[in-house]
Amino acid sequence: MGASTTMTIRVTPDLKEKLGRLAQNTRRTKSYLAAEAVEAYVNRELQIIEGIQRGLVDSEAGRVTPHKDAMDRIDAAIAAASAKAR
Repeated sequence: MGASTTMTIRVTPDLKEKLGRLAQNTRRTKSYLAAEAVEAYVNRELQIIEGIQRGLVDSEAGRVTPHKDAMDRIDAAIAAASAKAR
């Protein structure tokens, strides 16, 4: 494991109890599980924010698809998939 640092957070007693049960059932420490959960959350949120930022840059540069064109493509894909399924 790489370098680490300590961070204190506040959780509800219910969440703390659930984390304890999970740690016991998985034979992991509460600290390990909490760190894994925080990392997963932070990574997911950063991906969302970075995607929004890329979209804003594309929008400002005029790289957009009009709503009607997008819906026409979606409708055509649905129709093709429905025809294939028959």
